[in-house]
Parts: sequence; C-alpha cells; structure tokens
Amino acid sequence: MQESHNQESIEKQKLPEVEETLETHHSGESAAHPEKAGEDIPLDLEQQLKEAEIRAAEHHDAWLRAKAETENIRKRAQTDIANAHKYAIDSFATQLLAVMDSLDAALIVENSTIDSLKDGVELTRKQLAAIFEKFSIHTINPQGEKFDPHQHEAMCTVESDAPPNTVTQVMQKGYVLHERVIRPAMVAVSKAKSS
Repeated sequence: MQESHNQESIEKQKLPEVEETLETHHSGESAAHPEKAGEDIPLDLEQQLKEAEIRAAEHHDAWLRAKAETENIRKRAQTDIANAHKYAIDSFATQLLAVMDSLDAALIVENSTIDSLKDGVELTRKQLAAIFEKFSIHTINPQGEKFDPHQHEAMCTVESDAPPNTVTQVMQKGYVLHERVIRPAMVAVSKAKSS
C-alpha cells in the first residue's frame, strides 16, 4: 500500500512536468502551424500582406508616372533642340530682308544712272555690314599679314620681296562668326625669290 502511494506521488510530481512539456509542444506547434493557433495570427499576416500589396501598387504607379514624365521631358527636349537648329538664324534672316528689299527697289528704277546704281549698292552694302556687325560676323582681310593656315587658304605662292609666308594678295575675303572661321580667306603667299 505504501508502495502504491509512493508511486502515485511520483506520478503526480511528474505530471506537471509532462503538462508543461505538452504546453510547450502545443505552443511550438501553434507557431509552426498558425492555422491551428486561433484566428488572430492569420488575420494579422493577411492584413500585412494586403498593406504591402497596396504599397507596392502605389510605388509601381509612382514609378510609371515618373517614367512617363521622363519620356515627355526627353521628347520635349528633342523638339526644342530640333526647333533651335531649324530656326537658329530666324533673327539673322529677318535682318537680311531689309537688304533684299533695297536690292529689289534698285532693280525697279528704270532710268537709273551708273552713279545712282553705285550709290544704291554702297548703301545696301552698308546695311549688310551693319547686320554682320550686329551678329558678330567679321571680315578676314589679311593683306600683308603672316600666313595663318587656321584663317587663310593659300591658293598659290609667288616670289616676292616680302618675307616668306606673307599674304601678298587677298583673292577672296574670309569671315569669322564670333571666334569660328566660317570661310577662310583665299590668298596668295610669298616665297623667297629663286637666285
């Protein structure tokens, strides 16, 4: 009897340990299998998933809008560049119209003398020179200067008393737009006389 009583007390002492182990096992199982652990955890995960999907959709939408805006800016820039190239000389061309009008007016006059024609041409040339000055177009007229291959084009060499590589004759003037040569001067260049 004593023995069975001792056995019962030992089993009772072991029982809380077993219950504790079972609780731990069940709670671990709940964590591993949330569907067995009640409804809070799946709802919480589902809520988080929905929020993440909403945020992802917002970010995707913002990305699409930014991409479209970038594409629009690129297209606008291309159009602006094309228009800048196409209409770059708009102001210059407008100024040249006055020169064309002067030439047309000179041709209309029926009984013009050589002197009146010459005066008209001089006035028209002054108009054109003023336009050139306004748009920073300057003449290259290197008579007597040292030959510069960046601004002059040698058409021939001639024996001369001038130092070698000196421009002895300007066959056609050159022009510079700001600092860029738009047409080199066509020149004859001196060379030493042969003995």
